[in-house]
Amino acid sequence: MRLFWRHGFEGVSIGDLTKEIGIAPPSLYAAFGSKAGLYQQALIHYEETLGTLDATSVSSATSLAEAVRLLLEAAVRAVTHPDRERGCMISGGMIACHPDHAPLARDAAKRRDAMRQRIAQALQPFAAVDEVNRLARHLAAVMQGISIQARDGSTPTELQEIIEDVVSGVAARPPQTGRRH
Repeated sequence: MRLFWRHGFEGVSIGDLTKEIGIAPPSLYAAFGSKAGLYQQALIHYEETLGTLDATSVSSATSLAEAVRLLLEAAVRAVTHPDRERGCMISGGMIACHPDHAPLARDAAKRRDAMRQRIAQALQPFAAVDEVNRLARHLAAVMQGISIQARDGSTPTELQEIIEDVVSGVAARPPQTGRRH
């Protein structure tokens, strides 16, 4: 998982993987079918252990702006954690790839869309459905940008400046009328 996270799917060879895992190529193919099969298992493991949206962080929020702040601060902690690779394996994964790997790119896009949906669900108690969906798309884009900037070396303090700008914008918007869930 860490090799793929650090170098991307195309940046890791079968030799890199077998050396890291300590097995011969036939064993890798027997266990995972292919490098792509191992990559998909690494993504699943990442999502289940490290790459989940901390939606529980918004449970203490009393406003939409506060919920956004808590979500983004949790994202910054995740992508700058000192014991992990920088950035998000899913946000930065398979953005561009060889045409032979298009199915993996589509899978990554589906995973990013699922994250956007989880953001919307976390924000539902704070705003109307239309506003939540629009804001979730915006926050997903911001989180992807934060992830890339973290990979590029931005500090948590620098990333906090982004959070402050986003939260200021959310707080300044007049509440939308409509049904809240």
